[in-house]
Amino acid sequence: MSNIVVLDNGAGLCKAGIAGERDPSVIVPNCLGRPVASKKWLIADQLHTCEDLTSVSIRRPFDRGYLINPDLQKEIWERIFRSLLHIDPTHSTLLLVEPLFNLPSIQRSIDEIVFEDFGFQSLFVADSPSLVHLYETSRCRGDELLGKGQCSLVVDCGFSFIHAAPVLQNFTINHGVKRLDLGGKALTNYLKELVSYRSINVMDETFIMDDVKEKLCFVSLDVPRDLQIASVCRSRGKDNLFRSSYVLPDGIEHMKGFVKDPDQAKRYLTLEDGLPLETNEDMNHPLSNKEKAEERKKVDLTKNEFDLTNERFLVPEMIFQPADLGMNQAGLAECIVRAVNSCHPHLHPVLYESIILTGGSTLFPRFAQRLESDLRPLIPDNYQVKITTQEDPILGVWRGGSLLASSPDFESTCVTKSEYEEYGSARCRRRFFH
Repeated sequence: MSNIVVLDNGAGLCKAGIAGERDPSVIVPNCLGRPVASKKWLIADQLHTCEDLTSVSIRRPFDRGYLINPDLQKEIWERIFRSLLHIDPTHSTLLLVEPLFNLPSIQRSIDEIVFEDFGFQSLFVADSPSLVHLYETSRCRGDELLGKGQCSLVVDCGFSFIHAAPVLQNFTINHGVKRLDLGGKALTNYLKELVSYRSINVMDETFIMDDVKEKLCFVSLDVPRDLQIASVCRSRGKDNLFRSSYVLPDGIEHMKGFVKDPDQAKRYLTLEDGLPLETNEDMNHPLSNKEKAEERKKVDLTKNEFDLTNERFLVPEMIFQPADLGMNQAGLAECIVRAVNSCHPHLHPVLYESIILTGGSTLFPRFAQRLESDLRPLIPDNYQVKITTQEDPILGVWRGGSLLASSPDFESTCVTKSEYEEYGSARCRRRFFH
């Protein structure tokens, strides 16, 4: 029996491994990078081992969720298959996870790489919502609705897009899929702009700002209240529940950035306990405009660190209220409602009770809690809302692919190389309903 390689080819991260394993063997950035001090481009795992990623130049094969540079993607796959997984493609089968609604021209390019350049024996193409649904239903107990109904709504918050996709019996209902044109990349870019405007220029620090976003950002449950607290406390200096400092790498003592005081970064969690906020006293604090100007002048621009306050929750707020930040789109809750309404009415209560969150952006603290509070006013009172966050939202798609590829009849559903050579890409793709 040939090796079955499972490849979740995300625009941000590539997850690859052998079918039947619980976790992928390889998790690497899907890009090339060149540090300032080097003339050599680093590829995939080499970026993880590089000590200094300050102002690194990045080349990605994906743009806005679609493959635009097949040659670059082939180079990254070559590194993954040959050097990291140590497999021979000519004796292997590939399960590839593609974006939803991939263009036919891109599908042809991918098939050429898989069969003609690497020479894989056979190929199976899947989409992420169906694999997430498969994995979660396999973990369900018999009395859970997700397991009995075989129906779910998968919310995939990826690198380029956010999709709300209804899934029925492991098949994605394509006409019900709704998309938001923003993802993890847009959030990082927005954080770059906020920090560059208020503190220090970080527009070229993609990897560093990704780290800042992942470690310090959270979802607000009451944005007007938190904005008021942040604005009042900004003038008071250190007395701020949201203030947190991030130390940039200096290239001498430390090569990686880090949060200055992790305990201070978690002080916002006290808001959940219903503690008095004492904002009235702060609002009446007699601090004149002149004194405020003096405080601003005291900012040391030579420091190798910067502070975040309301930026911490304004960045994830893009997902829930993009219109407030200048984007002509509905928020995630409205996107979910539209996806559900596109399906048969009999499925509506089941879908609302079987929402599955996957993707890196769902790791923001309080994400599911905020989504439920936004959804509740938009749906009928007699419908229940149950939101499940995956055990590991970044690996959930790959685990579903590993489960599918280890099933006994999997290889009989794949397109073989001989079928591809005889019938061509377009005809073979019909087997995957793409």
